[in-house]
Parts: sequence; structure tokens; C-alpha cells
Amino acid sequence: MPRFSVIVPAFRVQAYLHACLDSVLAQSFKDYEIVVVDDCSPDACGPIADEYARRDHRVTALHLPRNTGLGPARNAGMGRAAGDYLIFLDGDDTLLPDALQIIADRIDATGEPDVLMYDYARTYWTGRSVRNVLAAHLDEGGPARFRLTDRPELLQLLMVVWNKAYRRAFIEAEGFTFPPGYYEDTPWTYPVLMSAGSIAVLDAVCVSYRQRRRGNILSTTSEKHFDVFDQYDRVFAFIDARPELALWRPVMFRRMLDHFSALFASRDRLPHHSRAAFFRRAAASCRRYRTPGAPVPRRALLRHGLLRLGARRTYQALSGAQRLGGRLRRGSAAVRRAVRGVALRAHYRVQSRLPLRSRDAVFAARGGGYTGSPAAIEAKVRELVPGVRTAWICRAADAHTVPTGTRHLAPGSFAHWSALARSAYLVNDAAFDRGLVKRRGQVLLQTHEGTPLRTVGTDLLDRPAAARGTDFEQLLRSVDTWDFSLSANPHSTLVRERAYPSAYLTLEYGSPRNDVYHRTGPADVARLRETLGIPAGSTALLYAPTHRDYRRVQRPALDLERLVRVLGPQFVVLARAPRLADPGGHRAPHPRIIDVSGHRSVETLALASDALITDYASLMFDYVNLDRPVVLHLADIEAYEAARGTYFDITTFPPGIVARGQDELFDIFATDHWRGSRSAQLRAAFRARFCPYDDGYAAERVVRRVFLGETDGLPLPVPSTARRAPSALPSQDGAGAGLRS
Repeated sequence: MPRFSVIVPAFRVQAYLHACLDSVLAQSFKDYEIVVVDDCSPDACGPIADEYARRDHRVTALHLPRNTGLGPARNAGMGRAAGDYLIFLDGDDTLLPDALQIIADRIDATGEPDVLMYDYARTYWTGRSVRNVLAAHLDEGGPARFRLTDRPELLQLLMVVWNKAYRRAFIEAEGFTFPPGYYEDTPWTYPVLMSAGSIAVLDAVCVSYRQRRRGNILSTTSEKHFDVFDQYDRVFAFIDARPELALWRPVMFRRMLDHFSALFASRDRLPHHSRAAFFRRAAASCRRYRTPGAPVPRRALLRHGLLRLGARRTYQALSGAQRLGGRLRRGSAAVRRAVRGVALRAHYRVQSRLPLRSRDAVFAARGGGYTGSPAAIEAKVRELVPGVRTAWICRAADAHTVPTGTRHLAPGSFAHWSALARSAYLVNDAAFDRGLVKRRGQVLLQTHEGTPLRTVGTDLLDRPAAARGTDFEQLLRSVDTWDFSLSANPHSTLVRERAYPSAYLTLEYGSPRNDVYHRTGPADVARLRETLGIPAGSTALLYAPTHRDYRRVQRPALDLERLVRVLGPQFVVLARAPRLADPGGHRAPHPRIIDVSGHRSVETLALASDALITDYASLMFDYVNLDRPVVLHLADIEAYEAARGTYFDITTFPPGIVARGQDELFDIFATDHWRGSRSAQLRAAFRARFCPYDDGYAAERVVRRVFLGETDGLPLPVPSTARRAPSALPSQDGAGAGLRS
């Protein structure tokens, strides 16, 4: 007897059925069967099911003689099921990798509940994936098993059949089956949850719920939506037959009103000529099952009252007034934005005609927070330049990162545009607002974001996947405003002078954001590790992959949960996802995986870690300053090279050991190869080539040259043999003690 029976009804889903079945067959957990129910589909669903049944004995293809609908098709699948637990998966949805293993583990951990509820993510046709916004209700804290009365908030989750696993013996003992018609999930999920002797939850995304652009049955215009009345008749009949469930009657009445209101408000489900009849049926159902007692939000009280009274015209007038009010509010907001934009442009033009403030400097960094080379330079300016007034551009959410004594400028504010118009110095590692018109006498310093491995600037002209609609004319207009371009090494100088052609002066002074690595002591590192929640004595691996230009949605290339299982309890992972990463594919945080994606300072994360796992990120060029191991995970290097391109072959000159696949990476850590002598040799050669000026004084060289106008007597780069030792780890007796190989 298999552990799971995965029941897949199939009707007109031939374009998606392969992906659905493949997602089950690719699961790491293997004790399951698949029952594919071909609901007399007019497309190729039947032959596809037969093809999979021939290839794998765990797949059964069941062909119905006529089209019966989703509910009866599921019933037919249950009739063939032999598993301990039933899992329903629609033919256009998929299971996430390892979903069955995670579900099996949770069932075992919670003592085989009647129902296990898990989470899902909506996956749109564009590739974007969004996790269920009510995922907090699946918190695994508290008792492992419970009744619905203990956690009634679970009814707020999407009441569908496919986000749960059901103990087959419980379903058969209660005689649960699906009814025909639309909304067949309603008289299944509510009765199942109300009568379950034990329920458990799993805070993990297990299902990818496909949001089809067209073709969803429930989004079609049809009188079959009237089936919803029969479905709620069945729910209340179930409650009435079981007196012990009477406490749920007010809740179901409220849920029914919400459902009817949502259907009536949807403009693409009910045919226009049937809307009055639908409202009359809804009012009759409300009168028949009216059971006060469930709390109703104030905004819904009037709507529910009108629905019960059958006051359709008043209801429609109220809805129309609400829609009109919304449009008016949006329109007035657009007018206010336009007026404010005109006022800002006029203000900027006026400010641009006033004298420059020779002691004012404006700083900004990509992402908004006080970080990177601009932050290192800003701090050194306040230290070395008398009478300077500095300001930092960032959103209110990042204002707390700005030091006391440095003004915070909100982007798009009048103060922001005043500062851009009148400050003598402008420093950024990205680009200022495209509305900036650089004035005579202003000095603009471009610090960049580290050393380029990936193709940048005008070198992206023949790489459309990476360029993604870049306005190269605007890019070059921005480059023409640079007075100084900061470079960390000769490689960066050669790349950027070709990729960003203009008349600026390159300052090959090193990377100011790396100064901190040479000026932070073990006690400070210990405090950083404690702040991040790294257990004492643990080895912390910083996982920081870069953005993939050839993917619309960023998904992790490395299974971090499997990594920490392989490495053992002495390791923790600091996981820093790339920008625009997909949150939908992640389960609840593992206790030894610390999500640091929102942390503003990558330098802090580097200092707190014992080793770095990355791929093509420029962070590798900075990290080797710490003389700690680097491991490159390059599973998709061919695709990355084709889409983005690199300036040299990182596999022939890497900063550490290279893994071409996940299993190879696991072996590198299991054998300690990641921190062996070969790793140290590669790291030393990489550091010698790309960090010749990173000695802790880069920011001072920049400030003396740009802000003080000094060309002689700048701090000379400290020879590598005479440099201060990189920031040591706080303890030499913990797991990280042997990392300095």
C-alpha cells in the first residue's frame, strides 16, 4: 500500500499535464501512486495519461466514458486509490520539488492527522510566483494536532481540495464524496474540516497554483455559476444532520454571504440577463439559512443586509457608487501627482539658478540604504573635510541606517531636488534621477558596485536578454556627467573605460567599501555574528547568488535545506537572495538557515561569515580580502555566459573551489576540500590580481583627491606583505577556527 495516492483529474489541460505529472514523478519521496482521471477530454489528455502509465507502473490512467465534471472525476480517482493519504492535484498545477517528502515528514511528526493543510503559491503565465498572503495562519507553533474549533481562522484560507492531504480511512469512514457542478470544493472542504478528529498544518509551499491567462472554468461567463446555491444547500444539510456541528452554522452563513457577494460583484461570471435571477436566489438562500452570530466587518454589513432583503437595485447602486468613488479617488490622486511633478520641476529650475554650496555633498547607493563605497566615502568626508555638510538620499524605511549628523533626503522631495541643484559634490554607485542636469562647477563621482565579472554598459548592446530594454542613449548621457570613475583594479579600469566611454578621469584607488575588512577587529565580528543570530561555535556560510538575466523570476539554484542536512548541525547558512527573487518556492525558515535578504550591508554579512558560496556575483572580488574560503556554484554557466557574458573565464581563474553541480558542491564540503590548501592558493592568486589597492585606505585616497584637491602625498597602497591582517574570526576554538588555511 503506497503512502500517497495523488489523484489528477484531467480535462482540456493537455498543454500543462506533462508538467503536472513530471512534478510528481520527480519527487525525492517515491512511495506513491498517481491516478490520472481522463474526464472524457476532447484533447490529448487521455493519450498523455496512457503514455505515462506505460512508462511508470505507479501511474494509472482511468478513462471515463463521458464528461462528468471535476467532482465526479475526483470520485472516480478515489475509487481506484490505495494510498494511506489522498492528495488531489489539478492537471494544470504542479507539486514543488520535495513536496511529498515534506508532507510525509510532517504527517509522521504530527501523528497521522485526519487532514494536513499546507500552502501554495500562485504562478502566473508571466512566470511570476506569489505565495498565499494568508500563510501566517499555517504557523506550526502550538499543538501538533487539533480540531477546527481550536483554530477557526484556518477557514480564512482558500477553501479548495488541493492544499490538503486526507487520511483515506477517515474519508471512507465518513463517506465523503464530491458533488457534481461548479464549486464542488465547497461541500467537501467545509464538512471535512468541521468533522475531522485531528488537523495539522505545514508551513510550506507545496503546490504551484497556475493562474492561466484564459481558460479557467470558474472565470467563464455561464449560468453554471448558479451551482453555488446547491453546494451551500449541501453544506447546511450536513450541519443540520449533525447537531454537534451547530456552532459552525453562523460561520457558514457569513461565508456564504461573502461568496454570493463576490460572485455577484464579478462582472465576467454571470450572464447579464441572469444577474437579477442570481440575486433573487441569493436572497432566498440568505433568508433560509440566516443564522446571526458570526462577526461581520463594518464595510460588509450594509452589503449583507441588502443581499438578505433582496434589494438588488439598491445593492447595485451602492456598488456603482463605490466603484465611482474609487475612480474619482484614483483620478484626483493622479492630478495631485501631476501638479506636484510640475511644481518640483519648477522648483528645481529655480534652485539651479542659485549659487552652488561649495561645502555640500549628496550621496546615494543602489538599494537606498547607507552602504557600499558611497557610505565609506561619506564617513571619510566627515572625518577629513572641515565644514562639510553631507546628505544621503534614501526612502524613509532606510533612514535609520543613515548616521546622525548626515541629512536624510527622501527621493522626489523638494529638499532632494534642492540638494541635487545646489550641492557641489554628487556621489553615487548607480545613477541619480534622470531629471538631473549637471551644473558647471558640480563634481560627480561614480563609485560603481565592485569589480565587473559580468558584461556591463555598452558591452550589453548585443546581449538583449541582459540589456532588457536599457536606454543606451540615456546611459551615455549619464556617463557624460561623470567627472571621476572609481576603479578597484586595472581589470576594472580597462573594462569600464571601454564599456562607459566618456571624458571622465579614472581613479584607480581601490574599493572604499572594502576598507572595513581591514579595520574591523574580532570583538566587532563577534557582535555582528550575535546580532545575526549565528550560534556560538557554528560555521556560517554566506550564500549570495547573483541575478539571472535569462530568468524572469529568480529561483534558488541551490537546495539550502539539503545542504544544511548534509553538512550537519555545526553549520548555518546566511541566505541572501538576489533582487526580485521569487518568494513563492520557499517554505518556513529552517532553524539553521538565516534569511538575510533584507540586510542592507553585504559587508556586515561578509564579516560575520566563515566562507562564501556564490556564482557570478562581484562580491567574490571583495570577499577574498578577508582571506576566507570561497566556493563557486556554477551549475548554469553555459546559460549564464550565453545570456549575460563574462569578461574572463572564472572557471580557469577562480577565487576558490568550483562546483558545476549541487552534488559536487556537497562533496566539496563533505571532504573539507572547500578550505584546503588548493582553496588557499586560488584565493591568494585571485586577491593579488584583483585587490592590489585594497589596504584599508581607499576611501581616504578618494576624499583627498576629489574633495581636498590633493594630487601629491596621497596614501600609497600598502604592499600586500605589510598589510594589516584581515578581520579575524572572534574565536579560534569554534567550528570556524580552521578556516584560515
